[in-house]
Amino acid sequence: MKNIRQSNISIHRDSWVEINLENLAYNIKEIRKSVPEGKKLLAVVKADAYGHGAVMLAPTILASGCDMLGVASIDEGIDLRNAKISCEILVLGAVPVWAVESAVNAGISIAIFSKEHLAACKQAYERTGVKPKVHVKIDTGMNRIGVQPADAVDFIREVQAADYLQIQGIFTHLYEAESVEETVKQVNIWNSIISQIDTTGLLLHIQNTAGTLCYDVPTSNMLRIGIGLYGLAPDYPTRESLATFQLSETLEWRGRQRSHGLANHVCQAGGGELLFTDKDFKKPELKPLMSLKGRIVHIHETGAPAGVSYCHTFKTDVPVKVATIPVGYADGVSRLLSNRITAELNGKKIRQIGNITMDQMMFDITGVDASVGDVVTLIGDGAMTIDEWAKILGTINYELTCRLKVRLPRVYTR
Repeated sequence: MKNIRQSNISIHRDSWVEINLENLAYNIKEIRKSVPEGKKLLAVVKADAYGHGAVMLAPTILASGCDMLGVASIDEGIDLRNAKISCEILVLGAVPVWAVESAVNAGISIAIFSKEHLAACKQAYERTGVKPKVHVKIDTGMNRIGVQPADAVDFIREVQAADYLQIQGIFTHLYEAESVEETVKQVNIWNSIISQIDTTGLLLHIQNTAGTLCYDVPTSNMLRIGIGLYGLAPDYPTRESLATFQLSETLEWRGRQRSHGLANHVCQAGGGELLFTDKDFKKPELKPLMSLKGRIVHIHETGAPAGVSYCHTFKTDVPVKVATIPVGYADGVSRLLSNRITAELNGKKIRQIGNITMDQMMFDITGVDASVGDVVTLIGDGAMTIDEWAKILGTINYELTCRLKVRLPRVYTR
């Protein structure tokens, strides 16, 4: 039996994004199987859960084994608080100093990495009587935000000594987890800092989805899962990257996890050649949550010759049966996909024709038994995947899932 619920958004449309909550729970359990026992999981739900709907997903995420949530801004955290989500929430991005008090009032943890942050936190404490909850962010090579490694130990010690702060954790971010060499560089910087401070009771986190599924970093006790939650794969280390690289004691290849049939080879402390083949490395089987669907609103047959949509980028010398569905580039479907994608209709593959317009697109359904009101699946079972769209566009799956939240209603199934 399929249970369905809808987000609190206009649903007077014949197109929608469908989110499978059962797949969400499955993915978290599969990821949990793949990581060492005792490590906490932080679920990254920034950008409205990568376009999937953070408020609607949060209860399932927490019930399935995640310990806390990560967002990009205080506003995203407050949205979760307003929805009665009471777990720990961490703002992973830079917080404006003037907004620190709002985070304190909402019980939201923030990332800090500057003297200005310390001053703002002190002022918030003096005004509210509540110690801001903070995680220190270290920049180990991303060159985005964070305290620089040379200043990190002194900064962390200053935070630990401040009587107006509640320090909860320390973290950094992998900029190229698909590269073993680059990851080891970052882990070495991380370890050199962590080894100089008292980390008792602190959450230490460095690994993203790819880092979590590929490596074990003994000096971290929490893992941040983003794209993997949603059943989409990050970039993994290549065979070439893994075949001959000498790993140090700072990092172990996740191959020792046997539950997914991974390689049983563990690099010895002090270095050693990593034995790896494509057959050895089997990634957890994750299931995508998101489908994109629309109902046919009009069917007609063209004359011959004829063209379809603006500028007639699709032309035909024979009559074509055309179906129109109300999905367009204003819904987050790139116009650059025009004439380059297929969809599924009543068990048949159909091709998109003509330029995708702001609100509508057309498909060639010649030879397909179909009626107005039938559902066309653009992404999902029997249709193309987000990854296939991303490859066409020369981008990543993250970007496309975030685009699809613009004005499409979301329907949640379980």
